[in-house]
Amino acid sequence: MAEALQGCPGTLLVPRSCCHTRGAARGRAQLLACRMTLTPTTTSVAQAFFCLLLCIPWGSSCPPSCQCTERAGAKAVLCSSQHLQEIPKDIPRDTVLLKLDANSITSIPSNAFRHLSRLQEIDLSRNAIEHIDRAAFRGVAARLRSVDLSGNRIRSIPKEALLALRAELRLANNPWHCGCALQELLGAARLHPDSVRDITCHTAPRHELVGKPLLQALGSGANLCSVPRRSTDVATLLAMFAWFAMLAAYLICYVRHNRERSRGHREHPRALPGTRGWAESASTTL
Repeated sequence: MAEALQGCPGTLLVPRSCCHTRGAARGRAQLLACRMTLTPTTTSVAQAFFCLLLCIPWGSSCPPSCQCTERAGAKAVLCSSQHLQEIPKDIPRDTVLLKLDANSITSIPSNAFRHLSRLQEIDLSRNAIEHIDRAAFRGVAARLRSVDLSGNRIRSIPKEALLALRAELRLANNPWHCGCALQELLGAARLHPDSVRDITCHTAPRHELVGKPLLQALGSGANLCSVPRRSTDVATLLAMFAWFAMLAAYLICYVRHNRERSRGHREHPRALPGTRGWAESASTTL
């Protein structure tokens, strides 16, 4: 593209490194430098402006805090150690590798990468991520090959966020809560072998599991899903007992009511002759 600029009539381009190899200026400062090197020699300024258009980045731009490079024909966006607190929104659409490690990102929102149609690898390690939305990887789940979430503050992940992923996951060095949800998630997700060994229980329903590697706990026969099931069974038994108690109370009240009613019917006919005698005596007196 630099050769095309050199051949533009009426212009003279001094530094060849003014424009990127694909014809896009590397930054605003270099774009201004490119403009300064275009000097009209014979005709109008319009020809110089036409050549300047070749330096304008018409394609996708790189986020301000990141570096965009080409690796084997694939675009890599490198945003490591840039003190980022959230995922940049202006990542180029043709990004294949995205490195966001060693930042201060705290969450992965819904549809965070949906516009990245060619994305295959994401590195979000060594951040401060605590929350991952259920739809965080929507739109890219089928194409991703690697997702690194190690070294964050993740205690739990919604099962829906990772089960659709075909990527290999790295989840080590997080303060995991070792419960039934994590056990089910690890049973269905694709985990990197090294990552599995480094998943440690920070908290757990059973105190003896705290501080132990999850793989060791599961290998010893621990079933993290047994605790919720037992509590559910107890709750079911209590509900059934309460229902039978209410039924028994209703039957007792019903029987007592019928006895009192039948007793009232027995005493009522005995009172009738006395009533008749009182009526006859009253009529005689009159």
